Amino acid sequence: MGVRELQRLSKSLFLVCLLLLGDFVFAETIFYLHGRIVEDEGPRPVHERFGLYDYPAIVDVLGTNGATVVSEVRESGTKAHEYAQLVAEDIEGMIANGTPPEDITVVGFSKGGSIAIMASHYLGNPDVNFVFIAACADWISSAPELMVSGNIFSIYEASDAMAGSCASLASRNEELSSFTEFETSTGKEHGAFYLPREVWVGPLLAWIERGADTRGFLD
Repeated sequence: MGVRELQRLSKSLFLVCLLLLGDFVFAETIFYLHGRIVEDEGPRPVHERFGLYDYPAIVDVLGTNGATVVSEVRESGTKAHEYAQLVAEDIEGMIANGTPPEDITVVGFSKGGSIAIMASHYLGNPDVNFVFIAACADWISSAPELMVSGNIFSIYEASDAMAGSCASLASRNEELSSFTEFETSTGKEHGAFYLPREVWVGPLLAWIERGADTRGFLD
């Protein structure tokens, strides 16, 4: 199956499509990988430009619909590729112990999004789900060997100068199971994802709830 054509839809149309398609199936486990500022300043840091990053609140919201959320504050200076290998190993262990890969979703923001991208590359599993939030920055073009796999949902903010669309990354794998992209437009730049705002949390949870069998519903 080829890479899905880039989708840019308003939040309202996105959610209407979901409602028309019926019952939800929620992922059992969500990994949340936070941005770098949490490594350096703790779980509720305040950025001079972007304001409060409420990491605990985001973790809580991701678990609202019954999923088990796996997350931790990484050590300062964590190497992204090494941590991504650990995430991939954890997921491989879960699958080996009987967890269906389609019940696992990895959500990563900023540096956490970079880690999620690398974990997707290391896993190479077509059924695991990944959400890349403000993850695709200039470093992507300098790592042509990266090949993501699985079901991918990319979210980015129109006013964010630090990260943008992941379409070029997704296009590297012609056998990618699915790719959907959603653009927010809050004017809050990279800080749009510092709080669990409905504008991105709603579409994210709705995408997860659809289940792997309906990833192409926006095509």
